[in-house]
Amino acid sequence: MGHESKIADPGARVMRWRGKLIGLLLGLLTRKPQLILIGLVLGHLYDMGVFAGKSGSTASPTPTAPDPYETLGVDPSASDEEIEQAYRRGMSEYHPDRVANAAKEIRDLAGQRARELNGAYEEIKRQRGL
Repeated sequence: MGHESKIADPGARVMRWRGKLIGLLLGLLTRKPQLILIGLVLGHLYDMGVFAGKSGSTASPTPTAPDPYETLGVDPSASDEEIEQAYRRGMSEYHPDRVANAAKEIRDLAGQRARELNGAYEEIKRQRGL
């Protein structure tokens, strides 16, 4: 058994695209740039599971703090530059200024995601002494 086949880690982060594609297509149908952006944001949030909902759950929502590396979508072994790039990419997508003219729900969701990204980035910087 010296040679083992490499199997994908079942806990690895998988890029989901279905919601983004549907959001993009619906946005393109309107032919308005703002609605295309809103469609992409909603699609991304759908892919993240924000709209999945929890029916009848009485347990605490998050017993432990979320992994900051998972929040940014990077591996813990990523370089400082890769982490900063992931943070900037996320903030460029979810910054409240990007959705300032969107519906209140979209602004709230984008603001929540931006806070999550900021918190994760700050935690990683704290852990690494940056």
